[in-house]
Amino acid sequence: MTRLDCLRAIHPALHDRAVVTIMGAVAAELQAIGHRPNFFYLQHAMGLASSMGLGIALSKPALPVVVFDGDGSVLMNLGGLTTLARYRPRNLTHVVFDNESLLSVGGFPTATSTGTDLAAMAAAAGIPRTTTVRTVEAFTEAFREAATSRDLTTIVAKVEAVGPSAYVTDLALLENRFQFQRYLRHV
Repeated sequence: MTRLDCLRAIHPALHDRAVVTIMGAVAAELQAIGHRPNFFYLQHAMGLASSMGLGIALSKPALPVVVFDGDGSVLMNLGGLTTLARYRPRNLTHVVFDNESLLSVGGFPTATSTGTDLAAMAAAAGIPRTTTVRTVEAFTEAFREAATSRDLTTIVAKVEAVGPSAYVTDLALLENRFQFQRYLRHV
């Protein structure tokens, strides 16, 4: 399964959620499918997407929040899992695309390539709903269940280590920041 196929499968369901992505492939692929004002592409802050999503979820408890993260980013900031569990925002879905590599910066293997289980780590940190999925159908179902559960959920999607042909996007990052702020003010 590819990250792009997963994103395409749930893109229609993202219209009414604040979406925060990590840098690199996730941002480029989501933007290629179709940018929306409620999407924020967090650049140059590896490991902090879940922290930003947490802040939004806590400040806007009626707004569903989705964070698209990667295995390398989560491993860089494992404390983020314990912080998510501590505050347990019921409106946050944390999706971790695990391709077992740092694809956006050269493809170096991460600890998940040698057995580290991010869903088990999230559960051990205290996140109440965790799962690992390996098919687009299972991913889509897990995402739907997370949306209806109204409880903090981490979905680890095991995806192939493939990405876009280019990581350059046509959206000005400064404008994205202002656009996302305007969106948050009006929801």
